[in-house]
Amino acid sequence: MFARPDISERTAVSAFTPKRTAAAMAFIGAAGLLLSACAPAPEEGDAGAESTDFLACAVSDEGSWNDKSFNEAAYQGLLDAESELGIKIADAESASNEDFTPNLTQMVEAGCDVTFAVGFNFSINDVIFDVADDNPEARFVWIDGWNQGQENLKPITYAMQESSFLAGYLAAAYSTTKTIGTYGGDDIESVTSFMTGYYNGAKYYEQETGTPITIVGWDPATGTGDFVGDFSNTGVAKTFSEGQLAAGADVLFPVAGTLFTATAEAIREAGTGVMLGVDKDIAVTQPELADITLTSVEKRMTQPVLDVITAIIESDEFTAEPYVGTLENDGTALSGFGDFDSEIPQELKDKLDELKQAIIDGTIDPLAGA
Repeated sequence: MFARPDISERTAVSAFTPKRTAAAMAFIGAAGLLLSACAPAPEEGDAGAESTDFLACAVSDEGSWNDKSFNEAAYQGLLDAESELGIKIADAESASNEDFTPNLTQMVEAGCDVTFAVGFNFSINDVIFDVADDNPEARFVWIDGWNQGQENLKPITYAMQESSFLAGYLAAAYSTTKTIGTYGGDDIESVTSFMTGYYNGAKYYEQETGTPITIVGWDPATGTGDFVGDFSNTGVAKTFSEGQLAAGADVLFPVAGTLFTATAEAIREAGTGVMLGVDKDIAVTQPELADITLTSVEKRMTQPVLDVITAIIESDEFTAEPYVGTLENDGTALSGFGDFDSEIPQELKDKLDELKQAIIDGTIDPLAGA
């Protein structure tokens, strides 16, 4: 079976076919690019893993590939493509946004057939647009991004308000105080779409049941709320969490990458409350937090990465048409309820299924409010 490598121990190794070797290895020596070895030979019965010289690359958002969240989910798609399709892969981690341009440029120089830029932050100083414009022969896929007319830049976006609406309804139903909270990393659309869906889902519960629900940390009507200002300041994240718990919130929704760990710490110290994860199923990736994680709002990045690579290889074409992850195509979804499954009544589970279908068929607009 294919095992995920420990990235902290990875070193530059030759993974290229002869036509790439000379230029790529010279580049690796100069830039220290992290390159994976070829995928292991498939086990008996494993199909579709014949070796190919296709090189798929990825550049992380701020932080490591091992973030148990956004970066890791995207990177797993690259690893799956290596294992299932027999391609070569290369990657570069970004310690800060200052690394974005050199890391993307490294991928261009390495001869990548496609490069994934992971995260909204590649918009800072128009980095992704400038690199794409300067390298029209290169092909880029931008997760949580958009296009300004570049034919070589494909956005992968998500309708996170859809699954977040379900999370808000669930949070309101589960809460005993009928006060719930949320905060974001940055005040950007890819964050506020979660928060607005969450808010509106809770208000939908209020409308249906007549039970008043208070949401602290975000008001979509005024566009004001609690934002850390980045995705790394655990002190601010913990302060927000403590403040919301003190305000009576017993379900918290941190939309801030790995900062859910600060929320978990606040909940542990307060001795009350639960949280919702984002991007991945936190109860699975962080099992030590399963007892305080009600569910997670998944942004499923792994499959789209694999699908995009597969489509390019099979069609030998690249289009800038966006991929949009929705409830309908399983690009986003609620995780299971894990340790809380027995506490969620079947009636509520059925209601969430009903709401999911209503969102899919357009009966409910998660951004429009109750």
